[in-house]
This record gives sequence, structure tokens and C-alpha cells, in this order.
Amino acid sequence: MKFEVFKSKNGEFYFSLFAKNGQKILGSEGYSSKAACMNGVESVRKNAASADNFEVKTASDGRMFFNLKSTNGQVIGKSQMYKSRSGLKGGIDSVQANAPGAPVEEREG
Repeated sequence: MKFEVFKSKNGEFYFSLFAKNGQKILGSEGYSSKAACMNGVESVRKNAASADNFEVKTASDGRMFFNLKSTNGQVIGKSQMYKSRSGLKGGIDSVQANAPGAPVEEREG
């Protein structure tokens, strides 16, 4: 599992968290600076350990996703869409187990 930090064409910085199989599990919103984005990564590492920080949502098409929130309630990452509750639970379990120690790689936008 790893984080990737990148700068997009719009000039903002984003991070994504990828599973060992290369599938994106969690993505961030845009940050105005690389330092702020790295703070977001650290917030995921810190907040992923607690199940209370995961909020499960259902999209209009019936698929499920989760948000990872910081202790102040701010969303710091949004998951991919899942068709099944078991897939969603597997995503949350993976983030909880692996995000705290996941390395960060930088890539070009």
C-alpha cells in the first residue's frame, strides 16, 4: 500500500492511497500547496486507526462509499465506489490496517 502525491493541471496538489493490487482506495480533495497535501497524508495516517472516523454513505445509484474524517469532522479522504457492503468493509479494513505506515511517493501530474 502507498500514498501518491501529485500536482494536477489545475495547480492543486492531491493524494491518493493505493492498495497492494494497485487499486485506488482513497483520494483527497485539492490542496493549494504540497505542504498542505502532506499534512493531509499525515492526517489520514493518524485518523485511519479509529473506526469512528469512517462515515459510510450511499450514492444516488445505490453504490456505497466512505469518507475518512479527522477528529474535527472534516473529510480528509473519499473512497472509491463499492457495489457490496463486504467490498466497502474490506476497503475500510485495508485503510485502517495499512495507511498508518504506508510510504509516500511523488509523481508527475
